[in-house]
Amino acid sequence: MSGWSSARDGGWRGALPVTATGNVGGVPELMPLRLVLASASPARRKSLRAAGIEPDVLVSGVDESLVVTERAEDLCLELARMKAQAVLTRLRPTDDQRTLVLGCDSVLAFDGQILGKPADAAEATRRWKEMRGRSGVLHSGHCLVDITAGRRAEAVASTVVHFADISDHEIATYVETGEPLAVAGAFTIDGLGGPFVERIEGDPGTVVGLSLPLLRRLLAELDLRITDLWTKVAPGNQSVEPLG
Repeated sequence: MSGWSSARDGGWRGALPVTATGNVGGVPELMPLRLVLASASPARRKSLRAAGIEPDVLVSGVDESLVVTERAEDLCLELARMKAQAVLTRLRPTDDQRTLVLGCDSVLAFDGQILGKPADAAEATRRWKEMRGRSGVLHSGHCLVDITAGRRAEAVASTVVHFADISDHEIATYVETGEPLAVAGAFTIDGLGGPFVERIEGDPGTVVGLSLPLLRRLLAELDLRITDLWTKVAPGNQSVEPLG
């Protein structure tokens, strides 16, 4: 199982600002773009920067325990919406900049359970003893809001993860590093947990927490190109300027 599924509707939970022209969607084509990432995740920011996108970061502060649902896809998408909503209410559109807010959230569907970040080392250890040698599905919800145009696009990306049959010693040593406590599913593929994932089926970015191919599709739904967000760093990292 891999891929992405879209979930959109005609409105937003809360009032979205209207453009300076008073016309939803009536945004000057050449208006500079600003992407605000509503996440504290270093991995998500690193993924964007590696793809040539320099986001601003505003942490949402959303209490993830407030959402209860039986479907992992619904949970991660609702949390992504909530994160975007929490951040966009702190922002205001301007006449000289088009502002986008990206909310993301990830959960692991495993053995009939929905797994976010483990509560403590004991839970991380228990999870790994259950997951080793088996597989789960990592779902990452994405909610992209164009504050200036008053539009949004959202979807869930899903990737199957096959875990290695690791030893008790490897589990204990990994948990002691603290890394599993900071991530959904108690594992990474781009960090210390990488050797403990045998293979995946789908986009590796989904497992990191941000699918760049899906972000490209969401931008297209808002009549934008991902290349519009590319930035260029001058020699010595002295300045950042738009490409093109």
